[in-house]
Amino acid sequence: MLLRLPTSVPEAQECLAEGAVPVGGATLVWATWQREGFPQQAVSLRELPEANVIGRETVGGAVVLQRLDEKVPDVLRLAAATVGTGAVRRTATVGGNLVGSTLRCLLPPALVLEAQATVLEPDGVREADLAEVVAKRPLLLDLRWRTPVASAYRKLPGAAGGEPPLVVASALHAGSGTGERLNVAVRDGYDVLSGSTLRGTDAEAPLRALRATALGELPAAAWDVVRTQVADLLDGHGSH
Repeated sequence: MLLRLPTSVPEAQECLAEGAVPVGGATLVWATWQREGFPQQAVSLRELPEANVIGRETVGGAVVLQRLDEKVPDVLRLAAATVGTGAVRRTATVGGNLVGSTLRCLLPPALVLEAQATVLEPDGVREADLAEVVAKRPLLLDLRWRTPVASAYRKLPGAAGGEPPLVVASALHAGSGTGERLNVAVRDGYDVLSGSTLRGTDAEAPLRALRATALGELPAAAWDVVRTQVADLLDGHGSH
């Protein structure tokens, strides 16, 4: 297998046009390739500057999870810190987790941050929303978002060999004349549900509103985790 390491966007486009398979950090695809056979050529973005940025409001698709530190919002940093082992986090990438993984541990944080993706295709670079990223699995160049007022993340302990553990992510965003906006996303099993509402004037108002979104389908135990996280997030950040 030929591993191609483009150093420019045009070179990366050329790799895709010639059929190179995106490899990410290879933590997920390597076992599959060993079992089913290796492609003729693969492409990694680890040498592409545009895919390795990290800042307060952006992260590249080739950034390894261990690099997600205090520069990024808490919800993203905490999520990355719970993925696999230290060895996995030193290799696994943001793009691989969002696009190549069935667990998608970073998807709930990306949803509550209202992140937009930049994707790389053989014919160019374009913007895409997270729904398209999940459905079509393009090559992720970067994610971009606006810094939230506050954010939170919790992953419950999981049973070995069982379903993925429950994940709850939330973020509070500054409003534009309509008050602060609260976003919550939950991974329940392999399903990711999300909801959004205005903060409201009392502690129960946003919870009642979230019940009317897709989050209302959550079982009682999961909803209890949502309730606790939302209460803590709002209590820690008084109305502005």
